[in-house]
Amino acid sequence: MKPIASILLLFVCFIASAQKSPIYTTNDGAIKGYDPVAYFNQGEPVKGVEKFTFKWKEADWFFSTQENLDAFKADPEKYAPQFGGYCAYAVGNGYTYASSPMAWRIVDGKLYLNYSKGIQKKWEADRDALIKKAEENWPKVIEE
Repeated sequence: MKPIASILLLFVCFIASAQKSPIYTTNDGAIKGYDPVAYFNQGEPVKGVEKFTFKWKEADWFFSTQENLDAFKADPEKYAPQFGGYCAYAVGNGYTYASSPMAWRIVDGKLYLNYSKGIQKKWEADRDALIKKAEENWPKVIEE
């Protein structure tokens, strides 16, 4: 009977740990290694470097300059992408999906990422409604 109880306990622990990370990451870190602050102050995606890294919400964030790293450390919520960097279109539709650092937009001072430029066009077509839906869905979509 003990082996069955042990297997059952392992299964329950596995199911409990199925919750997704609050930050979408790859082997390259959050935003696939791109600098979140650069979107705001350079107006484009800029790859971060290993020299300037910071761990926040259990994810590794990379920055292109010490100044950008310092700005993020001072106010990470200001610079981090919305919905943990998951695709904004997906979250607006009730699920999570990967995002691309090249499919981005700053709206009302907030950074949004999408899976691709094609998906971003769909998101842009109904952006305000999808942002509102995504805000209602977040963080439930990572807790399921």
